[in-house]
Amino acid sequence: MDRRQFVRMGVVAGATAGAVAGSGKALAAVKPTSGGILEAGVREQQQQMEAGKLTSHALTSQYLARIRNIDKAGPRINAIIEVNPEALKLALEMDRERTAGRVRGPLHGIPVLLKDNIATGDRMSTTAGSLALAGVRARRDAHVAAQLRAAGAIIIGKTNLSEWANMRSTQSVSGWSARGGLTRNPYALDRNCSGSSSGSGAAIAAGLATLAVGTETDGSIVSPASICGVVGIKPTLGLVSRSGIIPIAHSQDTAGPMARTVADAAALLTALAGADPRDAATRETKPVNYLAALERGGLQGKRLGVARNFFGRSVEVDAVIAKALDELSAQGAVLVEVEVPNSDEYGDSETEVLLYEFKAGLAAYLKEYAPHAQVANMADVIAFNRAHAQAEMPYFGQEYLERAQAKEGLDAPAYREALANNGRYARTEGIDQVMKEHKLDALVAPTGGLAWLTDFINGDHYGGSFSSPAAVAGYPHITVPAGQVHGLPVGLSFVGAAYSEAALIRMAYSYEQATLHRRAPQFKASVSLAVR
Repeated sequence: MDRRQFVRMGVVAGATAGAVAGSGKALAAVKPTSGGILEAGVREQQQQMEAGKLTSHALTSQYLARIRNIDKAGPRINAIIEVNPEALKLALEMDRERTAGRVRGPLHGIPVLLKDNIATGDRMSTTAGSLALAGVRARRDAHVAAQLRAAGAIIIGKTNLSEWANMRSTQSVSGWSARGGLTRNPYALDRNCSGSSSGSGAAIAAGLATLAVGTETDGSIVSPASICGVVGIKPTLGLVSRSGIIPIAHSQDTAGPMARTVADAAALLTALAGADPRDAATRETKPVNYLAALERGGLQGKRLGVARNFFGRSVEVDAVIAKALDELSAQGAVLVEVEVPNSDEYGDSETEVLLYEFKAGLAAYLKEYAPHAQVANMADVIAFNRAHAQAEMPYFGQEYLERAQAKEGLDAPAYREALANNGRYARTEGIDQVMKEHKLDALVAPTGGLAWLTDFINGDHYGGSFSSPAAVAGYPHITVPAGQVHGLPVGLSFVGAAYSEAALIRMAYSYEQATLHRRAPQFKASVSLAVR
């Protein structure tokens, strides 16, 4: 597996993982629990609260009960790494505000989950799944967490992830962390969720919260979203603040929404986006109400470039996307056959940039948000893992951490050259070039392959992805459910130019509403080959 495959997914092994991998017991099918109001979206939940038929406290209580019944018992998805002990108290506060006539906005009283690399200045830890940070509470909220609190959202817990956002080993298995164990796919429990936002994708698919926030360097939002049958938005770099998020690479990292519908993702993105004095990339970011983009007919007359060099990895996935292309045409889109140029010119340079930036960024985060932690830099984390190898490295090593530690500072010529190469081939002579040449409104392609069987011996069996062009360019990418193969979800991707989120949301929403392909998971033990 090369690094581009690795960073797009997540990792696998550990406490819960060991129980699954080593027990020798067959996974039993579990009768699904009806989600009811828990499967509803932001708008429906708000309407119930406005009508006095629902409270935030009741909604939060029901989600916490579902986490106990579905995540920690029953099918044991294991998407949640920690529940917020103050969740019900926060929900009561939002109910009191509503009673007093103050409603902060669309997310007032709505339960949200955060990936466990997003700092919260509360009683929860922020660990990136590593035992080196277990029990370490951040000094303050990440900007995105503060934005959500200001919007009235209830942060009910943290989601599991591929440890260190999957920047640890060349032989990783997605969805595992030493602290959290293995997150399992709600559509087939023996299959992988991808990553690194594995817990966020699985939790939303399983109805454990209304919304979740993931983070992406290359594919870590869109891949688990696609494989878990939900909507994921990887925003333009600089639209959402990076401050307070345990980093891999500041030139590609961003947080973004994961939700069951495009409308819910748009509501969450509206709350997340905004300028942050601590993040220079956001200084020019202006507030945008992405809910205004939820219009039917958004595909009429749009020129969509069908990125054919990202097809051909799976006959069955391609067949699903072929039907999606017909559906786009039926809605008035003009399809143009294209190839994204130079997409094979930045694989090595992307890896170099990530290694350099990870080393520098991790030390900076720990100094500012966790100065009391037992680790202060990459070298400390490597030493901790070696000293606790049985718990931290039972299935794979830490090759990427070691390679990052060997890098020089960000003034190194090799780093500057690699960064320039990424910009040239991903942006100028990549997405920008093909969109300008063909006068495109967006690019479309399959988001990635199908969920693979979790394999602790050989690691991930990755089927390719459309994530890298937008990730390396820093451009927006939205994935929407497009159908299933053998009961496993397939995602359709929309990629656009910088800050084209509103346009992409409009197109994705029109496609979603015309097709309604998403199906709730059934928590089956495995796939049925009789189901196409």
